[in-house]
Amino acid sequence: MRMYDIIARKRDGFAHTREELEFLIHGFVNGTIGEEQVAAWLMAVYFQGMTGEETAVLTSLMEHSGDQIDFGSIDGIVVDKHSTGGVGDKTTLVVAPLVAAAGVLVGKLSGRGLGFTGGTIDKLEAINGFQTAISAQQFLQQVQQIGIALAGQTANLVPADKKLYALRDLTATVESIPLIASSIMSKKLASGAHKILLDVKFGSGAFMQQPEQAELLARTMVQIGNSLGRQTVAVLSSMEEPLGYAVGNSLEVQEAMDTLQGHGPADLTELCLTLSGQMIFLGQKAATAEQGYQMAAALLEQGAAWQKFEQLVNAQGGNLPQGLPQAQYQLAVCASQSGVVSGIDAKAIGHCSMLLGAGRESKHGAIDLSAGVLLRKKTNDTVKAGEQLAILHYNAAYQQRAQEAALVLQQAYQIDNGPVQQSPLVWKILCD
Repeated sequence: MRMYDIIARKRDGFAHTREELEFLIHGFVNGTIGEEQVAAWLMAVYFQGMTGEETAVLTSLMEHSGDQIDFGSIDGIVVDKHSTGGVGDKTTLVVAPLVAAAGVLVGKLSGRGLGFTGGTIDKLEAINGFQTAISAQQFLQQVQQIGIALAGQTANLVPADKKLYALRDLTATVESIPLIASSIMSKKLASGAHKILLDVKFGSGAFMQQPEQAELLARTMVQIGNSLGRQTVAVLSSMEEPLGYAVGNSLEVQEAMDTLQGHGPADLTELCLTLSGQMIFLGQKAATAEQGYQMAAALLEQGAAWQKFEQLVNAQGGNLPQGLPQAQYQLAVCASQSGVVSGIDAKAIGHCSMLLGAGRESKHGAIDLSAGVLLRKKTNDTVKAGEQLAILHYNAAYQQRAQEAALVLQQAYQIDNGPVQQSPLVWKILCD
């Protein structure tokens, strides 16, 4: 078998056999197939696509290319959650302890953020002492003992995806739906959970701009998960404006904690309850997702979710009483006219937070955990000229960029004469 022939078959629109994909993935991981040939194959996939069966086989091969978590010794159903990312998306910090409080086991391996979408591991590390690098044994024991563990991905988790993604990033093939779906699902499958919930975002603050694009990606991932024996459900949610009011690591952690204590923003709370309801249903602690939603709402009101969050933080070495990182400076950005907020460009808000140091501009770049944006106004809020739209949080190293960030933020707000009809927060739920 030759890589040349595999490239030519995909270039000409043919579906790969399992043997061809095995040859490709194994050869690329062990170094017997060079990057230039895999780059050519990626471009062929970008233009010709892959069948559902091809994508599932590719995903499975990537899943088995490195370390895997085995929950076989765990007594119960382990449910995992993945979000495709968005501005102000801190749902995992709320949903994971809320679902665990309902008696569903939650074992989640997460990554760091790149760009403006943020990463769960970065947010958790804003909590003083919180250990995200724990051993597989500790991860499994913690899930069994307290029902929840949130940790960073191991270095050898799905090495095929690491190599493929780096090459996709260099060859303008990141946007291919089969390649995105196999990348996400290979990591979720290798993480070992029995059931998977996907929160697939669309809108200006998400990777997928249009809901139809997001739905295609969601359906592809659901089909992969179900075909490989993991029950998978996808929730399609809007990211036309930031979720909640906080954007930036420590600011988002504080907002998540407020939500766990029953006084979070309405949009964040609603989405978290929806996601939790689905996970509680998947974990067989509720007869329906609607019943799971009601159970989650009751646990939030009773304080059980907050208690589980405290238990998680303590188990992984965190110290909540020491507080979260605080930026040195705050700069208020005010409205230049009166009216009603008719829209907020979520991507621009994300860019603003990056200018302040809250986002990672390269894979191994440093971030400022205390920096970010705290919105004061959301869509359909009334605002007067001179009234605060948002507050920028930043440190001395970013003082020169703060004024640029303020201008970006002001331009992100659209202010008109009256209210607008917003698209629903949850657009669709897919289970097959």
